[in-house]
Amino acid sequence: MHYAMVIINPMARGGASGKTWPLINKILRTTDLPFDYKFIQHPGHGTEIAREAVDKGYNLVIAVGGDGTVNEVVNGIIDDNGKGQATLGVIGAGTMNDIAHTLNIPWDYVRASQLFDNFKKITIDIGAVAYTKRNKVIRRYYINTASVGFISDLLEIPPSLAKLKSINGTIPYAIGAMPKAFYYRNKELLFSIDGERRAERDFSVVVNNGRYLGGGRVFPNATPCDGLLDVAIIGDMSRLEALLNFPLIYTGTRVNRRKIAFQKARNVALDSPQRLPVQVDGELVGETPATFWVVPAALEVATRSFRG
Repeated sequence: MHYAMVIINPMARGGASGKTWPLINKILRTTDLPFDYKFIQHPGHGTEIAREAVDKGYNLVIAVGGDGTVNEVVNGIIDDNGKGQATLGVIGAGTMNDIAHTLNIPWDYVRASQLFDNFKKITIDIGAVAYTKRNKVIRRYYINTASVGFISDLLEIPPSLAKLKSINGTIPYAIGAMPKAFYYRNKELLFSIDGERRAERDFSVVVNNGRYLGGGRVFPNATPCDGLLDVAIIGDMSRLEALLNFPLIYTGTRVNRRKIAFQKARNVALDSPQRLPVQVDGELVGETPATFWVVPAALEVATRSFRG
């Protein structure tokens, strides 16, 4: 018998998540799942609640919110050795819910809540990243996506656009901000992929564990069950090339192979002469230098049938 802690971010999707909680609560009460619940009150609180839940013996921790909320919860249930100490549940109440999509969990929060009446457990890989913040190296885990370059730069939102982000979500805001490509300058990057070193000028580097980025199926062949990360190196594109190709990349269409390379890897290290922002599961967490690696078979997830 599972005993669950449900962690709700009432501010996800501009506050819509909090408004859906009464219905989610009602649906969960109709299942055979006994649970307690707590609300996230500030950034990082989801990690604190999840860690406390694990310490108290809850063996299922359910995140209600967007991808950033799920990421916080994941970082509370993974121990220092990179292994999950409880099963993760996800009720997507954010804007894109890419993590839920990657894990074959219903996007619809009603159907996702009903899943806990009869769910299956799968074991997945997770991504890990060590990045720099205030001159300290910090480690964080992620299920779906991480990147350096254009997407990460877009998440540095000026105050005048902060309201747009709160309404539409972080990465959807970024996709909508594509006109910034007219002013964007490609980055000088030094990186190593499974020990192969290279230095080049690139538009963006994305290091995914899942298939999606901002709702787009950027990595259609990715799976969080193969012991590998999926890397997209979007090369030294002109502004016009970036505007023409980015929508195709976003939909998983392979274009301009001279400047867009996809490969699988276990380890990726990224650095630059300038410090560049790093995004993880749709939120800015720190800066380069950053190292990404896969932790195989690290976390149990509650889902329906799953083919990888």
